[in-house]
Amino acid sequence: MAKDKTQLLRLLFIDRKIREGMKSGIMANCGSMAAEYEVSAKSILRDIDYLRSQRDAPIAYDATKRGYYYTEENYALPAISLNESDLFAICIAEKALRMHEDTPIYRKLQKVFRKIEDSLPDKVSIHPGWVEDKLSVIPERQTRLAPEVWEAVSAGLGNNRTVAISYRKPGGRESTERRVDPYHLTRYQGEWYLIGHCHRRGAIVTFAMSRIETVLLLADRFSVPKGFDHARYSGTQFGIFSGEREVTVKIRFSKEHAPYVLEREWHPGQTLVREKDGGVVLGFPARHLYEVRRWVLSWGSGAKVLAPKELVDALRGELGAALADYGPATKEVAS
Repeated sequence: MAKDKTQLLRLLFIDRKIREGMKSGIMANCGSMAAEYEVSAKSILRDIDYLRSQRDAPIAYDATKRGYYYTEENYALPAISLNESDLFAICIAEKALRMHEDTPIYRKLQKVFRKIEDSLPDKVSIHPGWVEDKLSVIPERQTRLAPEVWEAVSAGLGNNRTVAISYRKPGGRESTERRVDPYHLTRYQGEWYLIGHCHRRGAIVTFAMSRIETVLLLADRFSVPKGFDHARYSGTQFGIFSGEREVTVKIRFSKEHAPYVLEREWHPGQTLVREKDGGVVLGFPARHLYEVRRWVLSWGSGAKVLAPKELVDALRGELGAALADYGPATKEVAS
């Protein structure tokens, strides 16, 4: 199979062959590199001219050994060339990286980012220091993950191997033992979730990673079903949890709350109907109402559920219980 002919990969190939030739004493030339990379000698010569003129590569030709070498052995080929917008994007990425500081993945992401930094050219005309004072990313409050849990689940995910987990449900005192085929990992509102086939339930289940107490990587292997679509569980629904039955949710927001509702997309399949009094009715499909209920409550008296009835009943019961906890209103008596 012919090798990739993109220029960046050719430049990296030429750099490697020149260094190998300097170590072995058998220097690379246009003919030998062209034959190995399956391109013309003229292409290699043009790339060498480019390295000299655009990348300041100190490449010289040894007529005696009939090959190329670096006159400065410490020269490092810049792998990335940047413009102002590229540099700005990298600075933003470094800020966003801090959002994962409390997770095991942070250390690895940090190593990758350092490699990107090391590959940047020395000749950068824009100093990124100003970003520190003029740009910030406020991290979400997030759960903590045990490094050994993350590593084992990641290994199962990457190699299609079943994992045995001890899982504790919210509020539960004891954990349950599960065998899970890990299909997908997704992050939502400060928590990582594992989506996979639970052998105990015989269905695809969503597990909060922070509630996994122990993980054992098993030798058993699995294949992800062709019909599996992670978007159903982690991208095209309201919240992270999913059920088998889909319902249509409709919520009326008051005039005061309408501007905040209109400025954001809450669901890919949402509908918005403006009302004459300035209010707005938001509609969207949902497969689980737990997170919808919590979200509606966060709007206080500015949101009223119109459908489905089961959500209306659940909210009526929850608000009634909350009101009972506060007891009857009392008037303050002036002293």
